Amino acid sequence: MNMILLFSHELTKEQIDDAQIYLRVNNFIYLPKKLQIIWSNIPPYIDCLNDHLKPVKVFLEQNSRQNDYILVQGDFGATYSMINYSKSLGLIPIYSTNKRIVEEILDNNNIKKLSFFKHIIFRKY
Repeated sequence: MNMILLFSHELTKEQIDDAQIYLRVNNFIYLPKKLQIIWSNIPPYIDCLNDHLKPVKVFLEQNSRQNDYILVQGDFGATYSMINYSKSLGLIPIYSTNKRIVEEILDNNNIKKLSFFKHIIFRKY
C-alpha cells in the first residue's frame, strides 16, 4: 500500500510507524522538489487554483493506484480541491490528528509560549 504525501513537512517517526502498522503502508511517495514548491507556496492572490494545482494532479494520476492513501494538509482551498480530486481517482484522503503540548517560559518578565505537536492518528476526510 502506498501513501502519497501532499503536505509541507517530513513525516515524523511516529507518523511512519502509525502508517505502517495501522494503515499497512509500505511505500511513502513524496512530491518531487518542483511540485513540493508548488504545494508549499500556494499564492494567496489568485482567484482560482486549478491551473496552479494542475501539475500536482498530473503527478497523482501518474503515481497512484486506487485505494492508495494520500496525506493532504496545507492551504485550505488547495486541500479541499485535492481531497475532492483524489477521491475521484479512488484514493483515500487522510490527515494527521495531533495533540498540542504548550510550554510557557518566563524570559525577562515576558512569557514565551512554545507549542509542540504530537501525532496521534491518521483520520479519513
